[in-house]
Amino acid sequence: MNKSVFNYFIPILLLLSILSCTDENISENESTQDRISFVKTIGGTKNETAQSVIKTIDGGYAIAGFTQSNDLDVVGKLNESYDYWVVKFNVDNELQWSKNYGGKNDDRGQSIIQTIDGGFFITGFSKSNDGDIGTNFGSNDFWVAKLDIDGTILWEKSIGFSGTDQAFSAIQTSDAGYLIVGTLDVTASSQQGNDRSSLLKKHAGGDSWAVKLDANGTKQWRRYFGGSNTDTAYDVIETEDNGYLMIGLSDSNDIDISNSKGTYDFWIVKIDSKGALVWEKSYGGTEIDQAYSIAKTLNGNYIITGDSRSNTIDVNSNYGSADIWTIMINDVGEIIWKKNYGGSGFDTSNAVISSRNGGFYIVGNSRSSDNNLTSNKGNNDVWVLKIDDSGNIEWEKSIGGTEIDLGFDIAELDDGSVIIVGESWSSDNDIIENKGFSDMLIIRLNK
Repeated sequence: MNKSVFNYFIPILLLLSILSCTDENISENESTQDRISFVKTIGGTKNETAQSVIKTIDGGYAIAGFTQSNDLDVVGKLNESYDYWVVKFNVDNELQWSKNYGGKNDDRGQSIIQTIDGGFFITGFSKSNDGDIGTNFGSNDFWVAKLDIDGTILWEKSIGFSGTDQAFSAIQTSDAGYLIVGTLDVTASSQQGNDRSSLLKKHAGGDSWAVKLDANGTKQWRRYFGGSNTDTAYDVIETEDNGYLMIGLSDSNDIDISNSKGTYDFWIVKIDSKGALVWEKSYGGTEIDQAYSIAKTLNGNYIITGDSRSNTIDVNSNYGSADIWTIMINDVGEIIWKKNYGGSGFDTSNAVISSRNGGFYIVGNSRSSDNNLTSNKGNNDVWVLKIDDSGNIEWEKSIGGTEIDLGFDIAELDDGSVIIVGESWSSDNDIIENKGFSDMLIIRLNK
C-alpha cells in the first residue's frame, strides 16, 4: 500500500530516528517491553528505498521499492539509474531471491501484491523504453509487470501519454484482473486517458487516474477524476459491491470536486465496477491535508490515514507542524471517528492495515518528542502506532538513528509480528549499518 511519493517533496525527505516510545495509556508491561525483533538495512553504495511490503502465502514476505546501486546487496544491475527492486524473504527472514527490473532511465517501484496464482504484480512508474520495458509514451509512464512466484517477468505493460504519469498502487480485483491508480498529466495528454471523454468537462493539471486491466494485462477501461489543479490517487480498495474507493489528495475546487475544504484535502472517490463516478467527498480543514492509505475494517467500514496541517472544519485540533490524521468512514463516506496523532514537530503516516487481533497498525514518520511521543533520536524517526477499533493508541514506538529514517509500509505476519519497511540514512542507535547514501530499511516488531 503504498505508497506516498508526495512525502519526498514536502518537506524534503524528512529526517527520522528510531526510539522506544510509549503513550500514557500503555500498561507498564507494554511500556517496558522491547518490541524490536530486528532492524536491518540492505543496499549498495548509492540510494535504495522500500515502498511496499506484503505477507506472502508461504508465511514469508516480499518487499518492493527501487535501487540506484549496482554493488553489495544489489546484484545483476548494470548501471546506476534507478530500477524497481524486489526482495523475497521466507518465514525465517532468510533472503530467497532479489531481482531488479527496468531500463537505462529512471524506473521506481511503488507497490507489490501477491496474485491468486502465487506470483506477484508490481506497480510504479518508468522513463525507460529498453531492458525489461518495451515502450515509453512520455516523461513517466505507469509501468506494471506480472511476475511468477520466483520473480520472473511473465508480462509487462506501460500505460501513459506524453506527460508525467505515475502509478502508486494496484490491487487484484474480484474478476482476477487489476486496478491501478495514480496520477495522470491531463494537460500533457490533451484530455486523453478517459474512455468516456465525450462526457467530460475539461480537466487540467494532474488528475487521479484509474486503469483497469484483465488478468492478461489487456486494458478494459481508463477513467480520470479531478479538477483544474492537482489531484492524485495514492491507494485503492475494492468494495463489497465490486466497486472501488480511490483515496488521495485534491487541490481543486471544481469539475469533479464538489466540496473543497482547503488547500489540499483528503479526497475519496467511489466508482463502480466500470469506473463510473458514484460519489466523491473531501475531508480536512483550511490547510494541507493528504491521504495516503486505506484499509477495510472487520465490520465493513474503511480507515484512511495521512497527515494534516489543519485545525478547522473536519480537523478538530493540531499538535504541531503536521499531525498524522486518521479517519474512519462508512460505505457512503460518512465520518465515524477522526483522530490526530503526533507532537509539536512534523508527523505523517504512509500506511494503515487492519490487525488480525483487532484494531489497526499505522506507520509513518515523526520529528516530535512530546504529546503522543516520548523521545526523538534525530530529525525524524520511523513511527509505528497500534490503535484500537475506536482510534485510541494501545502502544507506539519510534525507531531510527540520527539521520534520515522513513517508514513507508507495514505488513502483519502469521505469528502476529509486523514487518515495517522504508529507508534509512543512519548508522547509529537502532540502525546498525549504512551501506551507501540511503538503504532499504527492514524492521520486525514482536506482537
